[in-house]
Amino acid sequence: MEKMLDIIDAIANQKGLETSAVYEVVKNAYINTAKRTLGQDVNFDAEIDNEQRTYRLYQKIEVVADDDERLSEEDGENYISLKNALKDDAEAEIGDEIKVEISLESFGRTAAMTLHGELERALQKLTEDAVFDNYKSKLGRLISGVVTRIDSEGNTYIEMGEVRAVLPRKNRIKDEKFKVGDTVKTIVRRVTMNIREGIRIELSRTTPKFLEELLALEVPEIADGSIAIERCARIPGRRAKVALYSNKPHIDPVGATIGTKGIRINAVSRELKDENIDVIGYSSTPEVFVSRAMSPVTVNNVICDDKKAIVLIDSDQKAKAIGKDGINIRLASMLTGYEIELRESGTGALSGEEKSGDTSVLSALFLE
Repeated sequence: MEKMLDIIDAIANQKGLETSAVYEVVKNAYINTAKRTLGQDVNFDAEIDNEQRTYRLYQKIEVVADDDERLSEEDGENYISLKNALKDDAEAEIGDEIKVEISLESFGRTAAMTLHGELERALQKLTEDAVFDNYKSKLGRLISGVVTRIDSEGNTYIEMGEVRAVLPRKNRIKDEKFKVGDTVKTIVRRVTMNIREGIRIELSRTTPKFLEELLALEVPEIADGSIAIERCARIPGRRAKVALYSNKPHIDPVGATIGTKGIRINAVSRELKDENIDVIGYSSTPEVFVSRAMSPVTVNNVICDDKKAIVLIDSDQKAKAIGKDGINIRLASMLTGYEIELRESGTGALSGEEKSGDTSVLSALFLE
């Protein structure tokens, strides 16, 4: 039995499992094997003493009154009359539990094969549960892996230690391509497990969270909590906006994140296939936040009402405010949560009825 315990310890160490959890699996495997071999209605128990390196399998029998009806029932082997119990133990009492040691080895090859199957299934399940819990704890976290296959639909399969994860084509930045052997950074987007497919890990490079994790990797002040990312919005591969604030008055969140000569933000941009990243300081004042979110536009005034923001700009700022394909105003709306309406300054009162032909208006509503 000592050899068996050594094997158990080796398995636990190799698969990174808690020894106590593996011992529990082994105990249950022995009990299940005993039930399959000797009867499902029989009560068994198992004990493993790691210090003494010993193992015991027992049948549990309860002492009952001589006329107890349970003695004659189908599961009567789980009970013994007080009269018979006293033959072996003069101090036996009703309600006592007697443990009779059983050796599975004495039941031959069938019991050994049953035990082997039970152990194999139980350890596999324990390993899968450990892997599932490990990756579930990494949801939204940045991880790296090696590309092992790309299927005909453009889904990329990435090896990550003990599992293979998938980066679906829809979660990949537009036009980026990988080849087998590439090391790829992603975030864990979803982790599921079922009987048919086992563990399935879905990765992503398109969520705002991926950008946030990359920033934390490049900017020590974000990693240590000195700078916090309040909000983030992106159109993958094209442009993004990030709002930050500093938990320490002497740290400039925007300057620290951009880095000297843009070295930090450029490193993140390169990982995102040259995605343009606007870094702004977060403000709890809606008008200020919306104004900053319109960067790099010069805003004259902002009025916020409920979830709508009217933004006044000069006419020469209009194209920049909208951005190519409306990308700037869309991202500003995504970042702030406000429907943004652009109006040119000097074309009429903000709150009154607009005069036909003298006001240029553009609205954007793009909320996640």
